[in-house]
Amino acid sequence: MIFVTVGTHEQPFNRLIEKMDELVEKGEIKEKVVVQYGFSTYEAKHCEMHKMMSFDEMQQTFKDARIVITHGGPSSFVEALQYGKVPIVVPRQLEFNEHVNDHQVDFAKLIAERMNNIIPVYDINDLGQTIVNYDTIVMTKNSGESSNNKSFNADLERIVDQLMQGDIF
Repeated sequence: MIFVTVGTHEQPFNRLIEKMDELVEKGEIKEKVVVQYGFSTYEAKHCEMHKMMSFDEMQQTFKDARIVITHGGPSSFVEALQYGKVPIVVPRQLEFNEHVNDHQVDFAKLIAERMNNIIPVYDINDLGQTIVNYDTIVMTKNSGESSNNKSFNADLERIVDQLMQGDIF
């Protein structure tokens, strides 16, 4: 099962949901896709859709998923990491009116470079191939038994603090 979460930001993230629906419709994705769509307005016809999920439902879905695909909000992809998943991160982009600026793109690039434990997808047209090659890509990432959650969390906290202070960009 593939779990897609776009979080609770009030701007729709239709681009991601529409692409996932298209990939399932074309048969490029053959497994079940569960989508937490928040304030998105695209109605997928080939995915199981949930506007919001309870905390327990989200946790269980993170656990059960083979692949987790998230927006670029840190809490969503950190949650996936806590369950030993290497998330595919598709940052919301200003260009598509998905957020107020491109901070999710900047943050995903920073985490991908410094931590090497997420799979960023900046061009939505690359998502299908990323899903197809997921198992191979994951082998190149810092994850699972070799990862150090405490160290990761400390590094992430430091990076967020630096971002808030404007020291990184």
